[in-house]
Amino acid sequence: MTRRRLAALGGACLLAPFGIARAQPALRLARLENVPDQALGAEILKVVYGRLGIPVEFVDLPAKRSLLESSEGRVDGEVQRILAVQTQYPTLIPLHPSFNYIEPSAFVKDVALRAEGWPSLAPHSVGIVRGVGSSEAGTRGMSRVEAVSTMDQLMQALAAGRYEVAVNDRFSGLLIIQRLGLGGVVRVVDPPLQNIPLHHFLHERHRALVPRIEQVLRSMQASGELQRVRQDAVAAMLGSARR
Repeated sequence: MTRRRLAALGGACLLAPFGIARAQPALRLARLENVPDQALGAEILKVVYGRLGIPVEFVDLPAKRSLLESSEGRVDGEVQRILAVQTQYPTLIPLHPSFNYIEPSAFVKDVALRAEGWPSLAPHSVGIVRGVGSSEAGTRGMSRVEAVSTMDQLMQALAAGRYEVAVNDRFSGLLIIQRLGLGGVVRVVDPPLQNIPLHHFLHERHRALVPRIEQVLRSMQASGELQRVRQDAVAAMLGSARR
């Protein structure tokens, strides 16, 4: 074997492990299972991380287990949560600005309702999803509130007339209406009852990555791209949910 060929082979052997080391491993982010607005947030984050060439994967988990896995570092972060999560889970770092939001909204079958904030629901029987903090807080003290386990059950029970008003995130509710074929049966009442900003969270071991992601978020927000990406994702997801 010639000296030149030996040198080339030696160089390749030296470079190979460094090439592997430089490859960016995918970040594994917890996404709440069966929650459409979480899937929406994941679609937005694909674009955000794509700006930096960082691959992301999503791990679908129940809400409480999700926070356990992310706060203890078994996954790399949370797709989106309300800012107050940082108080109870200090190992999770919220990224600014917020990149998504939920809009708790009233859905009705045939009752006449003017949505003027949470108090406007008080005269009615109301359905909510158990464990959804905004719905539980907004309807606290109301006399006729029924909690169900899933968003699908919420809309099906509304269509069956079990209660007069169902409270759900606006986008999630519209998507479920499409998927269940309830478009001619139940409808959303605008305006939303509330707008709640959502933040992406990373585990503290990724602290060095936070400024890079925040810079992308700020840039996309300033240019209007963040809202356009959200609108496109909403349209695509609603379109694919139609029966």
